[in-house]
Amino acid sequence: MGVCILIPVLLPVIAGALLLLPLQRDKIGEEADQRQSGLSLLHRIVGSVMAVSAAVSLIVAWTGADSFTWFELMEGLPVYFHIDDVGRLFITVISIVWVLVCFYSFTYMEHEGKERRFFAFYLIVYGILAALCFSGNLVTLYLFYELMTLASMPMVLHSGTHEAVMAALKYLFYSLCGAYMGLFGIFFLYKYCDSLTFTAGGTLNLALADGHTGILLAAVFLMIIGFGAKAGMFPLHAWLPAAHPVAPSPASAVLSGIIAKVGVLAVIRVVYYIVGSEFIRGTWVQTAWMVLALLTVFMGSMLAVREPVFKKRLAYSTVSQVSYILFGLAVLSQTAMEGALLHVVSHAFAKCTLFLTAGIFLYRAGFARVEQLDGIGKKMPKTLWCYTLAALTLVGIPPTSGFISKWYLAQGSLEAELGGFSWVGPAILLLSALLTAAYLLTIMTNGFFPKKKEPVAVSARESGKENADCAGAAGKQAAELTEAPVGMLVPLAILAAIAVLLGVFPNPLIRFVSEIAASVL
Repeated sequence: MGVCILIPVLLPVIAGALLLLPLQRDKIGEEADQRQSGLSLLHRIVGSVMAVSAAVSLIVAWTGADSFTWFELMEGLPVYFHIDDVGRLFITVISIVWVLVCFYSFTYMEHEGKERRFFAFYLIVYGILAALCFSGNLVTLYLFYELMTLASMPMVLHSGTHEAVMAALKYLFYSLCGAYMGLFGIFFLYKYCDSLTFTAGGTLNLALADGHTGILLAAVFLMIIGFGAKAGMFPLHAWLPAAHPVAPSPASAVLSGIIAKVGVLAVIRVVYYIVGSEFIRGTWVQTAWMVLALLTVFMGSMLAVREPVFKKRLAYSTVSQVSYILFGLAVLSQTAMEGALLHVVSHAFAKCTLFLTAGIFLYRAGFARVEQLDGIGKKMPKTLWCYTLAALTLVGIPPTSGFISKWYLAQGSLEAELGGFSWVGPAILLLSALLTAAYLLTIMTNGFFPKKKEPVAVSARESGKENADCAGAAGKQAAELTEAPVGMLVPLAILAAIAVLLGVFPNPLIRFVSEIAASVL
C-alpha cells in the first residue's frame, strides 16, 4: 500500500507533461483558435486531474500507508517517503489552496493566453510539492526542492516580456544559490548524523560531532540562510518583489502563499528533525537567525508601506510575514513553534486571497497601482470585502486566524529565556502589525470611502512595466466596472472565509500543531 504515496506525486506530473506535448492542438489550448469547446476541454482535464490529485493526497496523508522507498540514489541514500504530522499539515494547506486557485485561474487565464502551458506547469508543481511534503529524509527533500524551483520558474516568466524573463532568472539564481548552501550542509550532516531520515528531535550523533561543533554550526547556519531564500529571508529575499508583479496573479498567489512555505518546511526539517534544537540553542546560530528574521520582518513592512504598485506591495508583505514564521522557529520553544505553524496556515489563506483580489482588479479594469483603487468598493464591494477579511487576518485583528498565530508567537518569545530578544521580538512584531495595517487597511478605507469621486483607469504601460499581467483589460472606464465572474469570486470568498474561521474555531488546529511542537521540543 505504500506505493499509493506516489499517486498524488506522479499523476499531476504526468498529466502536466502530456499537456506540454504538441498533441491534439486542434482540441486543447490556445492553438485551437480560442474556441470555447477547446478551452472547456482543457479546463475539464486540468480540473479533474487537480481534484483527483488533491483528494488522493489528503486520503493518503490522513488514512493511507505512511512510508515507501521508491529507489536508491546510492547505497544508504534512498528516495524515501514518510508521512508524519508536519507533512500532513503542509499537504492539507497546499491541496486546498491549489484546488481553489486552479478554478479561479480558469477565468483569469483567458486574458493571459498560453493557458495550456500555464496549467501544465501548475499541475507539475503540485506533484512536486506533494513529494516535498511526503519526503522522509533530507536527500529526498533536497531532490524535489530543486525540481520545484525549475518547475515553478516558467510560471514567473509566463508573459515572456523582458521584465518577466529577468525576474524569472533572478528567482532561479537566488533559489539555486540557496539550495547549494543547503547541499553544502547536507555533506557535513551525512558524516556526523546517524542517518538523514527525519526523526523528531534529530539524528545528530553528538559523540561524532564532538570537536567539530564549529564547522557543524556554520553548516547549519548556511542551510538556514539557503533554505530561507525560498521563504524570502534577508539577505536572499530580493527575488520576491521582482517575481510577483510580473507573474500572472494566480501564480503570484501560490508563489507567495505556498511556495515560499517550502523554505519554511525545509528549515523545520533541518533544525527539528535532523540537527535537533538543542544543538543550536544558545549558540551564535540561534542569535544570528533571530536577528535576520526580525530584520526581515521590519524591513519588509517598511518597504511595503512605501510601495505604490499593489502586487509589489503584497510581495514585500510576504517578505515580512513569512519571517514571522522563521522567528517563531528560531526561538526554539514549544509555544513559539506552535505560533509559527499556525501562521503557516493563516498566511497561506490570507495572502492567496490578497493576490487573487489583485488579479480581479487587473482582470476587470487593469488597475495595478494602489491609488487607482480609490472608490473601487462602490463598484466591486464583494471583492473588496474579501480583501478586507484577508487584510484583517494579516494585521492580526481578532477573531481572525492571524490574531491567534501572532498571539502564540509573542507569548512564546516572552516565555523563552532569550535575554533582550524575549521583548525585542514581540515589540518588532507589534510594530510590523501596525505597519501592516497602514499598507493594507488604507486600501480598504479608500476603496469604500474614496478621497476622490471615481477611480480613474490607467493603462498597463502607464502603471509600470513590471505589471505585465494587465494584458488587454487596462483602459476600461470606472463606470463600466462590475464584480468579477462567479468562477473567480467563489474561490476568493472561500479562501477569505477559511482565514477568518480558523480564528473563530481554532482549537482543533491548535491541538494538532501542539502535538507537532511537543514531539520535537
